[in-house]
Amino acid sequence: MKKAISVFAVLALSMLCIFSQALSEKPENEQRTLTVYAYDTFCGDWGAAGSVIPAFEEKTGIKVNLVAAGAAVEVINKVRLEGDKTECDVILGITDSLAEKAYDLLEGYDSPYIKTINPRLIFDKQNRLIPYDYGIFAFVYDSSVELIMPTSLTDITSDLFKDKFILIDPRTSSVGTGLMMWTYNALGDKWLDWWKAATKNALTMASGWSAAYGLFTEGEAPIVISYTTSPVYHVMYEDTTRYQALIFPEGHEVTIEAAGIVKGTKHRSEAEQFIDFLLTDAQVDLANANSMYPINSTLELPEAYNYAPLPEKLYTDFDDNASELIKQWEDAIVR
Repeated sequence: MKKAISVFAVLALSMLCIFSQALSEKPENEQRTLTVYAYDTFCGDWGAAGSVIPAFEEKTGIKVNLVAAGAAVEVINKVRLEGDKTECDVILGITDSLAEKAYDLLEGYDSPYIKTINPRLIFDKQNRLIPYDYGIFAFVYDSSVELIMPTSLTDITSDLFKDKFILIDPRTSSVGTGLMMWTYNALGDKWLDWWKAATKNALTMASGWSAAYGLFTEGEAPIVISYTTSPVYHVMYEDTTRYQALIFPEGHEVTIEAAGIVKGTKHRSEAEQFIDFLLTDAQVDLANANSMYPINSTLELPEAYNYAPLPEKLYTDFDDNASELIKQWEDAIVR
C-alpha cells in the first residue's frame, strides 16, 4: 500500500511540475500587447499611426491596441475617469501646456534616448512625459483669398478681420491652450483684453484643431490658429503652397508633444520599448505625418519644410500655470 501511495505521489508531483512549467511558459508563447490612448488626429486616416504603429509592431512583435480618445485633454480625462481599471499603458500627444493635468497619472522613464533631445525642449525633469516632436503656433492663411493679412497679434482684433478667422477653445484643445499661453507670454497683462476682442471678432471658436482646420480648408474663413509647419502637409501631400503661416514680431509659442507611461501598467517593458521607438525609428514618420519638427534635430527633413518659417523669437519657458490661466480666461470670456 505504501508503495502504491509512493508511486501515486511521484506521478502527482510530476504532473504538478509539468503544469507549473506550462504556466511559466504561457506568457512567452502569448502575443505581447500594449494599449495606447492617443488624440484623434494621430489615429486618423492621415495621422502618424498609419506608419508608426505597424513599424513598431513589426520590429518588436508587440501588438498595439490603439484607442482614439478625442483631443489631448480628453485622453487625460479618459485615463483619470477609468482609474485603476484603465487598460491604458501609454498616453500619447500630451503637450507641455497640459502636462500638469497628467503628471499624477504617470510613471517616470529615463529612456537612454533622452540624450538625443535638445535640453531646451525637455519640460519634465522627472521624465513622466517624454517629448517626441514639437511645433510652433502661428496663424495660417489662405493665400488665394484677396485680403490684407494681419502682421501682428493685435491686428487680428481689428474690424478688418471681422469673421475672417477661427479660434480654438483653450479648455478643450491643446492648440487652444497653446494660443492662450502664446497671448499670455507675448502680450503680458493685456492678454485677456486680446481674447475679449478676438472672441467678438472671430467667425467661431472651435472645440478642437481638426474641426477648426476643417472649416478653414472648406473656405469658411481665410485664417485659422495652427502651426508654422501646417503648410508642410499641403506641400507634401497636395503639392500646393496655397496655405502659408504668418510670422508676428511679438514672438511665437513653442508646443511640445509628449508620451508617458501610465502608473500601474502591467506592460512596463512594452511601454518602454514604445517610448524608445518614438524617439528613434519613428522620428521622421512622426514629423512628416504630424507636420511637426522632430525632437532629434540631427535628422534631415524633406524640402517641404522650407515652407515652415522659423520665427526669430520663441517662447520656451515652460511653467505649470495653464490651469490658473484657464480659470482667468473663463472668468473673463465665458462668465
